[in-house]
Amino acid sequence: MRRKLLFVALISLSANCFGQSQRKEGKNPLDELPPYIKRVTHFGQRADFSHDGKRILFIEKTFGDVYEADIATGTVRPMTHHYYHEGYVRTLYLANGDILLAGARKFDAKDPVPSRKEFAELWVLKKDLSAPPVALGEYCYEGPAVSRKNMRLAWTTGGTTPDAAFYTGDIVYEDGTPKLKNKKKILDKRDLKDIMKYDIETQNLRPPDEKELIFSAYGDEYKACEVAGLNIETGQVVNYSNAPQQYDEPEGIFPDGKYTLTECDKHNLKGTGSIDIYKLALDGSGQTERLTFFADYPGYKSSNPVVSDDGRYMAFQYAQKGDWAGVGRGIFIFDLQMYEEMKKSQRK
Repeated sequence: MRRKLLFVALISLSANCFGQSQRKEGKNPLDELPPYIKRVTHFGQRADFSHDGKRILFIEKTFGDVYEADIATGTVRPMTHHYYHEGYVRTLYLANGDILLAGARKFDAKDPVPSRKEFAELWVLKKDLSAPPVALGEYCYEGPAVSRKNMRLAWTTGGTTPDAAFYTGDIVYEDGTPKLKNKKKILDKRDLKDIMKYDIETQNLRPPDEKELIFSAYGDEYKACEVAGLNIETGQVVNYSNAPQQYDEPEGIFPDGKYTLTECDKHNLKGTGSIDIYKLALDGSGQTERLTFFADYPGYKSSNPVVSDDGRYMAFQYAQKGDWAGVGRGIFIFDLQMYEEMKKSQRK
């Protein structure tokens, strides 16, 4: 039976590996998952791998609770049920195992956008869940970038305003209480000319030395996005995607720093409602490889990928056309090693 499944998957993969998109009217991608993709949860979004790759941290929904899933057993446990809060928009593991949260102190259901963008603050929740999180005293526009090797992070302030900027800082513990120290501005939006047309957002500190910050540079009204890199020491900015007419938003990054994953519409140029996940080389070549094909099914898309510390797995989510950016309807695991082995077998 397994041989038959692999054979069928290889036939499908043969077209997909070479960028031959196949539109599948009236079908659901969840019913035709290849063997290297496994569903972990039936709800949730914005996954992050634990450092040992055994667990996934994720948000229930935008402005929701935070949960942790055990990949092997499928057990899901709440991480933020032991106190009252107004909901979170980001959650990430810190290098010491504690959890970084982004969320506002107040939430207005009639006007929710400010709670996601302008008024979201950074908090640290201890891994033993012994108390509510501690505020770091900083607003964070959209997603922060967190080091996988030390307690450094980078974040965005100001969003779409002219004075938007990137900052770095270090989380330190004084008498057991987390605090943010060594805050430093590393980029002013006004210094960007050719690459930035609308909005900027921190994404990942590039491994292995984490001296470069990979960030999103959005076009007008988010119709396009470039993958950019900022040398934290020199201030030099590099455009890695160089595709101004398509959407390329960087998300997860590989542990060797040679590739990043992007949300991309290269297959149809229809924008964020029809994106899938691509692998982009961070060498300036613009070389890409499409990894998911959810957008071939009308009304579906895949997004928000992250890579495990050992580079073996990718976690991502699926959504439907019309969902707010970042919304997910379930978390999946993509076995990158199995995928590569199947590609090799298909080419023989």
